[in-house]
Amino acid sequence: MTPIVPGLILLLLSVAGVAVGRRDPTGSAIRLPSEASRFFRPSDDEEAVGTRWAVLIAGSSGYWNYRHQSDVCHAYQLLRKGGVKEENIIVFMYDDIAFNEENPRPGVIINSPHGDDVYKGVPKDYTGDDVTVNNFFAVILGNKTALTGGSGKVVDSGPNDHIFIYYTDHGGPGVLGMPTLPYLYANDLIDVLKKKHASGTYESLVFYLEACESGSIFEGLLPKGLNIYATTASNAEESSWGTYCPGEYPSPPPEYETCLGDLYSVAWMEDSDIHNLRTETLHQQYELVKRRTANGNSAFGSHVMQYGDVPLSKENLFLYMGTNPANDNYTFVDENSLRPPSKAVNQRDADLVHFWDKYRKAPEGSIRKVEAQKQFVEAMSHRMHIDRSMKLIGKLLFGIESGPEVLKTVRPTGQPLVDDWDCLKKMVRTFETHCGSLSQYGMKHMRSLANICNAGIQVEQMNEASAQACAVFPSGPWSSLHRGFTA
Repeated sequence: MTPIVPGLILLLLSVAGVAVGRRDPTGSAIRLPSEASRFFRPSDDEEAVGTRWAVLIAGSSGYWNYRHQSDVCHAYQLLRKGGVKEENIIVFMYDDIAFNEENPRPGVIINSPHGDDVYKGVPKDYTGDDVTVNNFFAVILGNKTALTGGSGKVVDSGPNDHIFIYYTDHGGPGVLGMPTLPYLYANDLIDVLKKKHASGTYESLVFYLEACESGSIFEGLLPKGLNIYATTASNAEESSWGTYCPGEYPSPPPEYETCLGDLYSVAWMEDSDIHNLRTETLHQQYELVKRRTANGNSAFGSHVMQYGDVPLSKENLFLYMGTNPANDNYTFVDENSLRPPSKAVNQRDADLVHFWDKYRKAPEGSIRKVEAQKQFVEAMSHRMHIDRSMKLIGKLLFGIESGPEVLKTVRPTGQPLVDDWDCLKKMVRTFETHCGSLSQYGMKHMRSLANICNAGIQVEQMNEASAQACAVFPSGPWSSLHRGFTA
């Protein structure tokens, strides 16, 4: 044995001598000889103690919301290429996009103008009416008995495991949309995360959240000490943005009449697609995504935020997402080669963009043109009704002068949206009883309803004001309560 040792040392030294970094001429990455990097790289089992788990959820339905399911499918492909096992990835999506009659490429979903199909191979864990708040919470908690429908897959994690949760959809202050009702409220999500921590069934958890006002889901609510690191597409009082939309540059292929992705989501995934995630930290990705999503601090961008146990961001992305072996030679550099689009579309307006583009391209006199015009008018009518009704309720409760000011008040940074979440949900149901469903657009008014609670207004007063403001229940499809209340 002894004579072999000097030879082994010489071999190691010779390999080490070869492993000299040389910069790519483009300056976009640092190259290392791939064989040397593999020689010194520990195996997955040695480097990542425990198991990786992921929960991916698109909280919408309807072809105009194409981008949310596209985002989730892209995330699934990224994780699989990174080595995360299929049985450890749980996917929630309504699954009404790939074979939708509006989809120009049946059975195919793309997340960028020249992107590959991201739909192929994505598991149908929870689809259609099984995409519910209850099932989402049960999956996180690993509680199979609480599930209703679906594949039965849950996060069956242990104390050494690492969990990644990615949610993309519409949102509003303190609320996240779902394709089924009720919607997901911030306090309930935080309670579930606290329960997961109390169960001792993870080492650390990372939460990426794409939605309007997504910062409000964690602002003043997510405590430190849970070993949870969260980033959001926007702060607590601004919209997030769709991207690769008709009329943008780059725009989707001309046959597409909808946004293909979301700005924050595309930013973190397109970064992860091209880098060695063993060498890139959560913090580095946060800073890169923040710059890209701010879009040059233009009117077409938002402020990416971070919450919870921020020191966890020193960890490598590899711990949660694995890494694609094809990217072994591409280490992170502090410069984003993926430039943001010149324009983006407010998430709340993406449905109007779809209806208008559909109308614009449809032949004159066609049924399709009439249908698109009808969809556009119905959506606009619903928006005007919700806006007018909420404004009038504010004036009835607080006076003509004070009403608008009370409704739009934003609490100081660090405070949650509302003190009494049960009150907020009661106010939502009271409003919807008289004025119709808030729907995805109406979530923007959740702060107004929260401020009504914060001002001490009782449900009886809200009931009377809502009845006065909405003497006639709206007949449009967006206002329908046939699926129930959003709270």
